[in-house]
Amino acid sequence: MRTLIVALVVIAGLLALNSFFVVKEGETAIRFRFSRIAETAIEPGLHLKLPMVEDVQVFDARIRTLDSEPEPYLTNEKKDVNVDFFAKWRIDDVDSYYLATQGDEQYAPARLLSPVVKEALRNVINQRNLRDVVASERTNLSEVLVAVANEAADGFGIEVVDIRIKRLDLPERVSESVFERMRAERKRVANELRSEGFEAAENIRSNAERERRVIVAEAERDAQRMRGEGDARATEIYAQAYGADPEFYAFHRSLEAYREAFGAGEDVMVLDPESDFFRYFGGPGRNR
Repeated sequence: MRTLIVALVVIAGLLALNSFFVVKEGETAIRFRFSRIAETAIEPGLHLKLPMVEDVQVFDARIRTLDSEPEPYLTNEKKDVNVDFFAKWRIDDVDSYYLATQGDEQYAPARLLSPVVKEALRNVINQRNLRDVVASERTNLSEVLVAVANEAADGFGIEVVDIRIKRLDLPERVSESVFERMRAERKRVANELRSEGFEAAENIRSNAERERRVIVAEAERDAQRMRGEGDARATEIYAQAYGADPEFYAFHRSLEAYREAFGAGEDVMVLDPESDFFRYFGGPGRNR
């Protein structure tokens, strides 16, 4: 009797423990009754269920990441481009999600979401040329991809939150062709700039030479004019001095002639002492 009571107590305790289940924050759950869905989108908290009759499956309702290996896609120019991307997704309708995946959480990203995102990428890239794909703004491209992927995933209970392209690579043969074109274009631009630089340098040199010649000519002209004015002024001064005192002027000119003739100290001159050149070389009365 005592053993029966203990067994009943243990069974009752197990049934009581099996009557409760917990849904954590960031999770959602489905309640099954006899393997049929009885309640969906159960919110976080402590909940009751009928032991042996009802069962519960919990799903992660947080935003998750689908990361894929780079794959080649074709542009509308029939050129290959390798795209490395990732997608952010979450469960939007747990009932539809369960029916689409049969409750297998590993099935959704690999077999359900990945083909949808890749098809969206293929459709978007096929409508664009290589330049648009490489140079397109990532934000605008991401919005288009999310819209296309959500439309394709309709009915799976999945919401695609974001799709981002991590890297775009050209195949080796395409990359080499692109690089060759880029090198040729840069070389052409460099040659044009170099030619323009040489032309500008020649213009600068020719302008500088022309300005130099003009400046030198103007300086020579001004120097000739100033020398002429100086000579005229000197002649005028000499004339005034000669007119004021002819005798002193003659004496001064004789002194200048003596300085020029005997300044070196080594010159020899053979002249008559009574010549006019030595007029002021003698005594005070000799010049008379």
